[in-house]
Amino acid sequence: MDALAEIDLNLMCDEAVRDPHTYFGRLREQEPVFWNERHRAWVITRHADLSTALRSSQLTAERISPFTSAVTSAAASDEVDDTFRILEDWLVFKDPPEHTRLRKLVARAFTPTVVRARTEEISRTIRQLVAELDGEADLIREFAYPLPAVIIAQMLGVPPADRDLFKEWSDKLTSLVFGAYGREDRFETAARGMIELRDYLVDLIGQYERHPGDNLISVLLEHEDGDTLSRQELVATCTLLLFGGHETTTNLIGNGMLALLSHPDQLALLRAEPHLIGPAVDELLRYDGPARATVRMVKDPHEIGGRQLSKGDRAFLVNLSANRDPEAFEDPDRLDIERRPTNHLGFGVGIHYCLGAPLARLEGQLSISALVDSYPGLELAADPDTLDWHPTMLSRGLVHLPVRTA
Repeated sequence: MDALAEIDLNLMCDEAVRDPHTYFGRLREQEPVFWNERHRAWVITRHADLSTALRSSQLTAERISPFTSAVTSAAASDEVDDTFRILEDWLVFKDPPEHTRLRKLVARAFTPTVVRARTEEISRTIRQLVAELDGEADLIREFAYPLPAVIIAQMLGVPPADRDLFKEWSDKLTSLVFGAYGREDRFETAARGMIELRDYLVDLIGQYERHPGDNLISVLLEHEDGDTLSRQELVATCTLLLFGGHETTTNLIGNGMLALLSHPDQLALLRAEPHLIGPAVDELLRYDGPARATVRMVKDPHEIGGRQLSKGDRAFLVNLSANRDPEAFEDPDRLDIERRPTNHLGFGVGIHYCLGAPLARLEGQLSISALVDSYPGLELAADPDTLDWHPTMLSRGLVHLPVRTA
């Protein structure tokens, strides 16, 4: 471990939050698989190792139960207990066969046909928010943050008057799921938000059970090959759709716009050739996507990158580092919207590949296109080096993104 002597092994140190590509790049070069005693976890940073690990049945996504045991003793309450019971039913925290069954039932809500059918509704929402930007604006607070929560609320069938509540509930969940450091009350805050959201969803699900509508809840209530989601599973799935459809898409748009505005040549290319928006979004996911790391637990002892992992160990799979690995991408620190990086790990890989990827791509493409088209003079209103990033272990997102629209 002498190779790491000059590196701060606090994965939430200032450099790791502010400039994680440089920080994890050094780790990838010097010790691509190492045991981090401070965090009591393996840190894995190479693309090839992540690709293997994310597909491996020797690692498990079922990490809520051990986390619950560690947390509830320090933050015990009925609300906290109920919150973790809901999280345990999220399919992202399941292994086969439970994961296989749940994914099959939930995937009905994200088929290409379902997503395409929402394009005009999503475009209308985006145009409305874009039109409200004027002069100097905070692109996170005024656009990238409210947009995904409004869209998933629309898709779930939430009445317009209640959609602001969804943004608040999602914000409370973020501090728990993504591991917000410096928030001593994050468990209690998340629990209050989760219970309020659960109670709201129980009523909404009951409404659409009696009177189905054109929304995802009605789709998820349907039977598939004689099976259907239980009420508990349906509530958990709706909370996951809200959370998964909000935080990561906000950061995709925010990080993506920062990257484009910091690379005028690439922004100009996108303006000149708008058909590149598809590969551009995938390149932005690779270059500085919202997924900082993925957590897995070791189910069976095995070796990765020449290191022996033991049963019960925790592992941080650093997606952000893998997406800048020179063994996988030529000139990886260069933004190139013509690259077409089909092997990036922004949405993961394997059985846990992001179920909402088609929707996230659509929102990213429509949002970035609308901003670029609507404001030819759009520019940063702050030095990129002075911008603040949320100090979370598993995600990467800006606190604010000040811009001038003209």
